[in-house]
Amino acid sequence: MDESALCLRPLVEADLPALSAIQREAFDEDSLLHLGRRGGPEGYDDGSFLRRWALHPDATALTVELDGRIAGGVILFLREAAGEGFLGCLFLSPALRGQGLGLRVWRAVESRYPAVRCWRTETPAFSHRNHHFYINKCGFQVVAITDPKDWENAQFQLLKRLA
Repeated sequence: MDESALCLRPLVEADLPALSAIQREAFDEDSLLHLGRRGGPEGYDDGSFLRRWALHPDATALTVELDGRIAGGVILFLREAAGEGFLGCLFLSPALRGQGLGLRVWRAVESRYPAVRCWRTETPAFSHRNHHFYINKCGFQVVAITDPKDWENAQFQLLKRLA
């Protein structure tokens, strides 16, 4: 994959239809794999999740483009003055899985916001691929598990501190 083909640009409202379809595919694929049914956070499948969070005034939302085509999105909540950032959502087209794009996107996010030295995120406890990505590829650590007895609703709370 050509390194120059990746572009992160500010998300605009016109991106929402394409991003909504990609988000639905990505979340459904993960839920089908781990739970045997489609699913995701409220509104993931009708665009209201993105409308609520990507267009939130406190969010920094980015559209991921590969070769000029929309490939996914990233929603961040930044407190750069405090050196802190929260990754609210990172999703990519399942058709692009296994090409290293997720890690390239995450590295581009870190490079784009060098003042952020402490990143946090969360991911479903059932999502083993997400665990592998965040922990083994991106360098996050699990710091807590919310609702650990409820497999479908449990969340891994993740933290990454940069030197």
